[in-house]
Amino acid sequence: MKPNKFARWAIGFVAVASLAAACTDDDSESADTTTTTEAPAEDSGGSDAAEVGTIAEVAAADGRFTTLVAAVEAAGLGEALSGDDELTVFAPTDDAFAALPAGTVDSLLADPQGALTDVLTYHVVAGAVPASDVVTLDGQMVETLNGETVTISVDGDTVMVNDATVIITDVEASNGVIHVIDVVLVPPAS
Repeated sequence: MKPNKFARWAIGFVAVASLAAACTDDDSESADTTTTTEAPAEDSGGSDAAEVGTIAEVAAADGRFTTLVAAVEAAGLGEALSGDDELTVFAPTDDAFAALPAGTVDSLLADPQGALTDVLTYHVVAGAVPASDVVTLDGQMVETLNGETVTISVDGDTVMVNDATVIITDVEASNGVIHVIDVVLVPPAS
């Protein structure tokens, strides 16, 4: 892998790992499967819109990403999701991780700097790409931070990233945007 692609991959993985680490404390039972453009209202403190946290902080507060957060932490990628670089994260829910074949998560966690990092960075795209831009990408391949591409498909109100359906869009963060997906994306075998 060339250094430039490796650096992008590492940044994306760190970003996704931070997201996962931040979510381990929330036990939300929310199972929203409808597409929305609003971030979940987990904080009852009535914070200002100007006080939106980083991707890591927003994901941690959401409560649907505890497995993702734990994976990001295990891979040592937490700081990337809290950095200044704008990112788009296609974040799989805990239910998405639970649907993986038995032993898959344990296998990934056993190789945090290899396979786990590959999977996590496959969920991250450089730059903030809101849903209004994603829907214009129908049929296009978009490069992820691990150097591989995902295919965007749009059919009416349904947006797919490879085989994953985007179930919530435009969860805003100070350093990018999160789109929630229902399947863990697995990069093609090298």
